[in-house]
Amino acid sequence: MSSAATAFTPITIGPITLRNRFIRSGANEGMSPTGHPTLALLDHHRRMARGGVGMTTLAYGAISPAGLTFSHQYVINRDTVPALRKITNAVHTEGVAACLQITHAGAFTQLRGAPGATPPSASGGFNIAGILSGILRKHAMDQAEMDAIATEFATAATLAREAGFDAVEIHMGHGYLLNQFTSPLDNHRKDNFGGTPANRARYPVNVLARVKDAVGKTMAVTAKINSTDGVAKGATGEDAAILAKMLQDAGADLLTLSGGRNIESPWALFSGPMPIADLMKTAHGVIDRLGFLALKLQQPRNLAFRELYFLEEARKVRAAVTMPLSLVGGIKSRASVARAMAEGFDCLSLARVLFHDANFVRKLESGEIEASGCTSCNRCVAKIYAPAGTECVLSSTPNELALNQQLA
Repeated sequence: MSSAATAFTPITIGPITLRNRFIRSGANEGMSPTGHPTLALLDHHRRMARGGVGMTTLAYGAISPAGLTFSHQYVINRDTVPALRKITNAVHTEGVAACLQITHAGAFTQLRGAPGATPPSASGGFNIAGILSGILRKHAMDQAEMDAIATEFATAATLAREAGFDAVEIHMGHGYLLNQFTSPLDNHRKDNFGGTPANRARYPVNVLARVKDAVGKTMAVTAKINSTDGVAKGATGEDAAILAKMLQDAGADLLTLSGGRNIESPWALFSGPMPIADLMKTAHGVIDRLGFLALKLQQPRNLAFRELYFLEEARKVRAAVTMPLSLVGGIKSRASVARAMAEGFDCLSLARVLFHDANFVRKLESGEIEASGCTSCNRCVAKIYAPAGTECVLSSTPNELALNQQLA
């Protein structure tokens, strides 16, 4: 069997089996504009399932109101479980597994809490992530708060199981709370949760262990981690290998290897320049505009997309663990699928190519295409804020606005 053909064979992840190795990666859909999942979100993931993936991941389910990044995301609670159940039912009808990404923003939030309140993080002080929101201070979590948030992760996973999900993905990347612990950019602690890469990994690993205890016998418990922060003085592939080994020992069923930080290095996350002009159109005030202008000034020049752009750092994780790994980053062709499989990665996580064409996997398997028509322009990123939700600007069938105005 060729390396590319392996990607179309089943794989067992913890207590579940996927029909193939392709996963719709968790990427913000912009389809909960009032804080509640809509019919657009249901339709989106049903299309992902029909298009041929083995599992589709609903992005950014906040474990609490304090864990939201934006107002147009949903919290995993009793109110949203019925809508999420409708989505998992639709996905399961297509023979596909459903995964819920569970997340806490930490200091990377644009929502203000009580007057004078600061968001939690690994360490306190100036909040660089607050440049886009004016929330310029953060506080260091103490043990009691760490325990409370770990409990919220476990509770969210239990509710995900109730909503019919087959797996949860604990988000430990991109500058959100758990990445604020693993990254030396944020973590300046002097206790057992700071300093060495192993100490910085301790709290996220504890969170996964709590989730595993809560649902691990009936659901796959996975995590998205940064294989690199993609910025000077950030976490490296060597750090990621240590984190991955600790997560494996704690019982993780799969790790998704991503990278980059939303504020310091978003271009690393996407392997290409951010669509500044499109983002400026979404600005809701002076602070937003200043933030996007700062991003434009900070962004390196002459950025160029390349396929498999996290491969070099991800190899370090592959060498450190035996558990299943899913590779993110520029998988756009049969050739890149074959190479990722040959390099020993077990699954492939896709987002932009599926926004461009939800049937990418099915067409690749049938031989109808050899590569995606996605140009990696990244303009779909700005569509997170669009009224109809995330979509490809090249699509001939744009999202239906009405669906994003009706609750699931």
